[in-house]
Amino acid sequence: MKTPVSAPAELIVALDVPTRTDALQALRQLPASVRFVKVGLELFVAEGPRVLKDVAASNRHCFLDLKFHDIPRTVANAVRTAAQHHVFMLTVHAHGGATMLRAAAEAAAECGTAAPRIVAVTTLTSLNQDDLAQIGVTRPIAAHTLALGQLAIASGCDGLVCSPLEVAFFRRDLGVAPLIVTPGVRPAGAARGDQKRVATPAEAVRAGSSFLVVGRPILDAPDPAAAAESVLQDMRSAQIS
Repeated sequence: MKTPVSAPAELIVALDVPTRTDALQALRQLPASVRFVKVGLELFVAEGPRVLKDVAASNRHCFLDLKFHDIPRTVANAVRTAAQHHVFMLTVHAHGGATMLRAAAEAAAECGTAAPRIVAVTTLTSLNQDDLAQIGVTRPIAAHTLALGQLAIASGCDGLVCSPLEVAFFRRDLGVAPLIVTPGVRPAGAARGDQKRVATPAEAVRAGSSFLVVGRPILDAPDPAAAAESVLQDMRSAQIS
């Protein structure tokens, strides 16, 4: 059975740290109310699949954010391998095209009770309109992102990754069923870092996000547990308002 996703939005804390030691420390510091964590390229390249076992040992669910983007067969096999590590969700790039996206979704479906959810990255939150123009994308960033999201859902993906600024567009177009994962979430007053299209946790929840990904504002805080609880409280305030 796939990991259940409740109706209220969930927080995913990004373990964007360089070593397993750092990841283990972060896992110990996070409160039990944080049920989901993200393992991305930096940590996975440094430590490999053993860090996925560490996440499981902490009684949390792993969002594997490696953004698969390759020929369909390679991506399908990578999805099957990830499923063996019991990750609950993983990313593919919508720019890989319909055939690749379908291959990822079909490979996940073959994994039965271990099937990970497949979410497609639309437009990275570090990009803005000028960045897209530099790579030859001339349509408005919202239209570009929406088109990629429509392609991914039509190809069988479970959901999308987009900035908080595009969530409302997707909800209006695609309804409530797709998962929407939003990086680029920053508590009020927090530094943006390299994110260009951001929103607060409450704003992302109100827009319709399913999962909010927050890393540095929590892990770099003097008290990561308190910082995580503050983000969760902001999310809850939006859900009851």
